[in-house]
Amino acid sequence: MPADITLYTNPMSRGQIARWMLEEVGQPYETVVLDYSDGMKSADYLAINPMGKVPAIVHRGKVVTEAAAICAYLADAFPDARLAPAVSDRSDYYRWLFFAAGPVEAAVTNKALGFVVPEGRDRMAGYGTFDHSIDALERAVSVPAWICGDQFTAADVYVGAQVDWGLTFGTMPSRPAFEAYADRLRERPAYKRQKEMDGALIAQMKRAE
Repeated sequence: MPADITLYTNPMSRGQIARWMLEEVGQPYETVVLDYSDGMKSADYLAINPMGKVPAIVHRGKVVTEAAAICAYLADAFPDARLAPAVSDRSDYYRWLFFAAGPVEAAVTNKALGFVVPEGRDRMAGYGTFDHSIDALERAVSVPAWICGDQFTAADVYVGAQVDWGLTFGTMPSRPAFEAYADRLRERPAYKRQKEMDGALIAQMKRAE
C-alpha cells in the first residue's frame, strides 16, 4: 500500500528535522530528494513550495512547509504517537516551539552571516540580541527531562534540532544545559535512524560529485 506521506528533502538541509519528526511519528513515508538547483526550482516542486526550498511534506494531498509547522502538523495528524501534550497543557509546547522557529532561527542565522543589530535598535529585531535569545533558549532546555515535562514532544524535535545543529557546527555556544539536552536527544532511536539515513544519502551524493 502506498504511503500517505511524501517528504521532499535534501540531506544537507533542514529536511533532517522533518525526517526526524517522521521517524518519531512512525508512519510510512516516501522520500523525494531534491538538489538545490534543478530539483528545488523545477516547476513541479515550485507548485508545492513556491519558495523553492525544503523540507515540505504532502499528506493526503495537503501540503505543509516550514520545519516547525511540519513538526506541529504531524504531531496533531498522528495523535497516537503522543508527540503533543493535551491542549490544556500546551503553553510551553507552543511557546518554545515558536520561539525556536522565530527569534532563535533569526538570531543564529544573522550572527552566522555577520549581521549585527545596530546599537540601540534591538527592539526592532524580533530576537533582540543573539545573547538574549540564547539565554532564553538555555532556560527552555534547563530541565531534567523535556520541554513539556516528562513527555517528549514535537517541540523537542524542533528545538532539539536547533541545539544539536548549533553545537555540532559552532553556531551556538557550548553550555552545560545545551550539551545535556543534546545528549538526551541523541539517544532517541528515531534521531539515530534519521542520522543514519541522511548520512548515507550525503555519502552517496559526495561519491557522485
